[in-house]
Amino acid sequence: MTIDAAPDAPIPSVLPKLDEIRQRMASHTDRQDERRILEILAGATAAELDELLVLLDLPALLGDMDDRLLGPDNRTALLDLLTAERLGDLGVPARAALASALQRGRTGRRDEQALRRLWLGTRGADLTRLKNALDGRGRYHDLHQLFYHDIDDDDLREELLAHVAAEAVPTGEVKILSDIDDTFYANWKDARYPKKTVYPGVLQFYAELDRGPGPEPGRAGDLTFVTARPGDRLGLVEDATLRALAARGQLAATVLAGSFTRLIGNRAIAEKKLENFLEYRRLYPEYGFVFVGDSGQGDIHFGQRMLELAPESVQAIFIHDVVATPERARQELAVGGVHLFDTYVGAAAVALERGLLGPEGAARVAEAALEAFAAIPFPSHEGREPCRLEVMRDVARLNELLPPSLRIATSP
Repeated sequence: MTIDAAPDAPIPSVLPKLDEIRQRMASHTDRQDERRILEILAGATAAELDELLVLLDLPALLGDMDDRLLGPDNRTALLDLLTAERLGDLGVPARAALASALQRGRTGRRDEQALRRLWLGTRGADLTRLKNALDGRGRYHDLHQLFYHDIDDDDLREELLAHVAAEAVPTGEVKILSDIDDTFYANWKDARYPKKTVYPGVLQFYAELDRGPGPEPGRAGDLTFVTARPGDRLGLVEDATLRALAARGQLAATVLAGSFTRLIGNRAIAEKKLENFLEYRRLYPEYGFVFVGDSGQGDIHFGQRMLELAPESVQAIFIHDVVATPERARQELAVGGVHLFDTYVGAAAVALERGLLGPEGAARVAEAALEAFAAIPFPSHEGREPCRLEVMRDVARLNELLPPSLRIATSP
């Protein structure tokens, strides 16, 4: 049975309860305030409780409720209420908000047990929705962070991952994993484009892979960036990366960061990315995977290892060639499942051939690439022309794969 989401319009009876809880949280929350908050939540109807958890500042609420050496254990009582007694009344958005709140600060033993009840009490397609909802919050506190960093108990982690595997319902969709530098924008070895240029068509390519090849679009929001940039305990790198991506047009994504110990050497960088991928695959066994990287920093090795270790779930490896790989080497890599491309029009052609995009989606990538290319401020005609010719060559190739009604004009 699907867990219904909270309604768009607030239930009128929720507002006075919400106001009172917020007032009691506004200043010092003593034991009388805590007891009254517990009474309000315990006495709420199922629909009211579900909506209250979506509207309240749950990290602040969990921080305000205390367990005392002498006196009531109100925080424990709150966790028991929400994750045991009344969990069945909570929809996926409320469960995601609660899981995210339990990640903030130190995740102690009682918090981990509350998380255990929450996750084990969510099943089937609702579990997929919960995982995606937690990742869709657009913050450092995402699903990977929860399972592999916030939860310290190895046995508990394995129990939850076993539950995830047992409850996986195949979606028929893919999670798109992507590098950033020289894949999303020019920022390392690629001197063809002005520095920090977002590659023409890349945003549409992500969107079309996310949409899928069928007439009905798949669930949006399945893009994750796997970067060599080292993470940190406070999530400052991940949050800054998400802001930088959003400023360049990619508004929804998750970030899996690297580590300081894996910054030296392409092979070490690739192995850290692989470690992140294998962990991420355990979180989403109901999905296939596509990787988009570049030829400048270990991504070819990473893609080959993905195919080696997870051939049943890795559907394609796309590598943006920024080091002029010889054609013979490209062909040999393609035989092994690693496809090099020069422009995102060319990537769309490969994705169309592999059934990851429909003809309409591939055409939309080409149209977006031509429009974005026209707006790039190249410093000279000599710098622009080789890039233009690459785009035009790939448009011509894509046109050979498209029906006449969808073919793209070849004059940017």
